[in-house]
Amino acid sequence: MTDNRTYIKHMAFAVRDANAALKHYQDFIGVGGDAQVHDYPKSRNRVAIFNVGDVEYQLCQSLDEGGRFDTWIKERGYEGLHHVCYAVPDIDAALEDALAKGATLKECSACKVKGSHLHPEGWVAFLEQETGGIEIEMMQVYTPEQLQEYKAIKGI
Repeated sequence: MTDNRTYIKHMAFAVRDANAALKHYQDFIGVGGDAQVHDYPKSRNRVAIFNVGDVEYQLCQSLDEGGRFDTWIKERGYEGLHHVCYAVPDIDAALEDALAKGATLKECSACKVKGSHLHPEGWVAFLEQETGGIEIEMMQVYTPEQLQEYKAIKGI
């Protein structure tokens, strides 16, 4: 584990057009100049990623109608904060605690897995419950050694 505290790893915003949303952040607020835009074929998303202070922002666009972020926008009628990912020092302990308090696990839409599972940045899990309409994601971020092991497993 790289950190022994819980902190916000990233905030993901559901947007119709990641490039257009990024341009607004750059033009109106002056952030996101170093952003990278990635297409993720497995999850069928385009994501603009940049930091504001210590928090990573992700502007997430579904590449297909009916995708995760497209559906979220259509259900609510607006773009907005989709989920907050909390980095936790021990995902198993964090999930055990949340479940003991009544939380339930949500299936990862890309992986079709409930509970902690491998992700490019660490072990990740989602809770079924939302807080104020915002999804809750937990991630135990890989140490550099664990990241190398993950890449070896995935052949990256």
